[in-house]
Amino acid sequence: MFARTERLLLRPSWPEDASELHQAISDEGIVRNLARAPWPYTADDAAQFAAQEHDALYPAFLLMLRTHGAPRIIGACGIGNYDGSAELGYWIMRPYWGLGFATEASRAVVNIAKAIGHKKLVASHFTDNPASGNVLRKLGFQNTGETAQRHSNGRGAAMTCALYEKALDGAGAEPRARLSPPALTMRAQMERLQAA
Repeated sequence: MFARTERLLLRPSWPEDASELHQAISDEGIVRNLARAPWPYTADDAAQFAAQEHDALYPAFLLMLRTHGAPRIIGACGIGNYDGSAELGYWIMRPYWGLGFATEASRAVVNIAKAIGHKKLVASHFTDNPASGNVLRKLGFQNTGETAQRHSNGRGAAMTCALYEKALDGAGAEPRARLSPPALTMRAQMERLQAA
């Protein structure tokens, strides 16, 4: 599954992405705000992520900045299974913070979640990362007013998270992401989108 936004191409990872992915996420300031990524984030961690099996119900995307040349990785966004709930997660490279890329990519992933049948998304952010809460509110997530302790592999400790949720059924829907037709292989879809 692929999606295109105004500035980004969202696509699954491929094994050959490992080196560029490692360079993109090798920043403690990024990893400390994630629950699952370890610190230090090694080349082996990137290779494992890039080669992971793709789950149609819980898709993960690399965020490729569309340029006049080859697109480049600036982050990742996807849906994970967290205690039986569909959870939105994302990260953006530091040079691209504050430019709306997290909101742009996450909006597309929320629309994908609706398209594949999820009825609700949950999300959270560590309370010392309020910028992530701003992204979630822009996407229409509601703060539940609750917090929870969640282990951060990057910090090596449990940290307090603010909890959010968003119903995906009903009015107030975001514009749908443009999804590529599934008849093409992933590589063929990528080549077609790069040519566009």
